[in-house]
Amino acid sequence: MRHSRKLLLAGVAAATTAAALTAPTWASSHREAPGTTEQPKVDGTDFYMFRSYEPGREQFVTFIANYQPLQAPYGGPNYFTMDPDALYEIHIDSDGDAVEDLTFQFDFDNNLVNDTGVTLDIGGVTNPIALRAAGAITAGDSANLGETESYSLTVVTGDRRTGNRQSVTTAGGSSTFTKPVDNIGMKTLPDYEAYANQYIYEITIPGCSVNGRAFAGQRAEAFAVNLGEIFDLVNLVPIEGDSAPGAGDGDGFPGGITQDRANDDLVGKANVTSLALEIPIDCLKGDGNGVIGAWTTASLPQAEIEDPSPTYEATSLYGGAFVQQSRLSAPLVNEVVIGLPQKDVFNAAEPTQDSALAGYVTNPTLPAILDLLFRDAVNATLGTSIDNLAPANLPRDDLTAAFLTGIPTLNQQATVTPSEMMRLNTGIAPTPRAAQSTFGVAGDDLAGFPNGRRPGDDTVDIALRVVMGALCHPVPISGTPTDLGFCTPEDAPVGNVAFTDGAPISATELQNAFPYLNTPIPGSPN
Repeated sequence: MRHSRKLLLAGVAAATTAAALTAPTWASSHREAPGTTEQPKVDGTDFYMFRSYEPGREQFVTFIANYQPLQAPYGGPNYFTMDPDALYEIHIDSDGDAVEDLTFQFDFDNNLVNDTGVTLDIGGVTNPIALRAAGAITAGDSANLGETESYSLTVVTGDRRTGNRQSVTTAGGSSTFTKPVDNIGMKTLPDYEAYANQYIYEITIPGCSVNGRAFAGQRAEAFAVNLGEIFDLVNLVPIEGDSAPGAGDGDGFPGGITQDRANDDLVGKANVTSLALEIPIDCLKGDGNGVIGAWTTASLPQAEIEDPSPTYEATSLYGGAFVQQSRLSAPLVNEVVIGLPQKDVFNAAEPTQDSALAGYVTNPTLPAILDLLFRDAVNATLGTSIDNLAPANLPRDDLTAAFLTGIPTLNQQATVTPSEMMRLNTGIAPTPRAAQSTFGVAGDDLAGFPNGRRPGDDTVDIALRVVMGALCHPVPISGTPTDLGFCTPEDAPVGNVAFTDGAPISATELQNAFPYLNTPIPGSPN
C-alpha cells in the first residue's frame, strides 16, 4: 500500500542509496532482462501508439501500455493485480529532445471490502473467505467481489518528478478510477465485456479543451509471436511458405513456414494488463512539428525491507526515491538488439542516455546470428547460394533511422536526438481497420509501424525484414517504389525476402473501438 513507503528506516535508506551509486538497477521489460523474474508486476510487455481509427475519433492518439506478460487465464486465485507500490507512466516528448514534456502516471491501490473481503459465519465464527469473489459479478453489481483495485491518474508537465502535477478526473469530477477484476471465468463473470466496459472512462485532462478516455484492466494478448521456436535458435525456416492474404509477398515458398494461428504462443492463449489512454492530438503536439515521441516505464521506491510479519496492507516496507524498473517503446529492442550485459541498464536508462548503447543498433549482432542459424535453410528455400545473409552496410543507417532518429519526411521530429523512442507523425491520417496493412509502412500503410504502432501491426515480421535489410530496397509509398537512400539492394542480398515467424495478426481480429485489444480470455471453461 502507498503508506508503506514512508516507513523505511533512515539508516537503511542511506545504505541503499550508496549501493545504488555502484550497481545497476535490476529491471524488467518483456521478460528479456535478467531482472524480469524479480518484479513481474512491473514488467512492461508492449507499447502501442497510433492515431485512433475508431470511427469518429480520428483527432485523438491512443496509447496502450501493457504489463505482466504471459498471464494464464486460469491463473487464480489471486490473478494479476497491479503493484500498489509502483508508479506506471507513459511519457511523451513533443519537440524531439528525448525528454518528457508530458507524463501520465497510473498509481494503483488495492483494498479489501470492509478490510476483510467477503466473510462467512461458520458456527458462530466470522471468517474471511479465501477467494476474491463469492458469487456472480455483473455490470452494476459487484457486491460479491471482496477485493477491489482502484487507481489515480496524474498528468505531469515537464520533468516527471519535479514538474507541474495535476489530477486527471472522470468527466463527473472523480479522481478515483476502478480497474475491473480479471476474467476469472464465465460463472463468476457471465458477461465480462459488459462488466469491464463500464470502467472505460471519459476523462477531463488539465490543459485540454476536449475530453479523452482511459481504461486500465485485463485484455487478451495481441502480440503475435512464435515465441518458443524463435528463442530455440530460430527453430523454423523463417520465410513465407504460402500466399495467404496479408502474409508475405504472395509468392510463397514451399520450404518456408505456413501462416497458422497454431504457431502463435500468445494470441488466443494468454492475457495481459493494459493501461490505455486516448488523448486529443492538440494536447500532444506542443511546439514541435507534430511528430511526437513516447515510451512507457514502471518504477518502484529505491529501498525495500521484507516484513517478517506481513499483512494484506504490506508484505514489504518501501522508501526512497522512485527507481525505474522497466522501459519500453519500440518492440523487440531489448529482446534481440541490446546485449546481455546491458539489458538491465537499458531498462533503467532514460532516452537521453541511449547514445551509450547506440553501437547495438549501428553494428547489430542479430543479422549475424540469423545468418549463422538459417543461411543454409534460406539458400535451400530460395534456390540461392548467398555467402552471408547479413546486410553489409555498416554502420546501419537504416536501423538508426527506424529505431533512433525517425525516418525523414515520415516521423522525424523537428529536433533530432538519437534515442530509442516510438515516434508518431500525428499529421498522417489513420487508416481504417479494414484497410490496414499488417506490415505498416513496409506495406504502403504510412499510419502503421514504425510510424507508431497499432495492435494489428505484425511487428515480429516487420522487425525480421527490417533487420535483414528491407529498407535497403525500394519501399512502396502511395503505390510507388521509393528508394529511402540509406543503403542499396546490393548491401542487403535478402532484404526483399518475406521473412516471417509464421504467427499472423491483423487489425480485423481486434476491436475497432477503444481500448482496441479484445476482451480477456476467461479462466473457465477452458
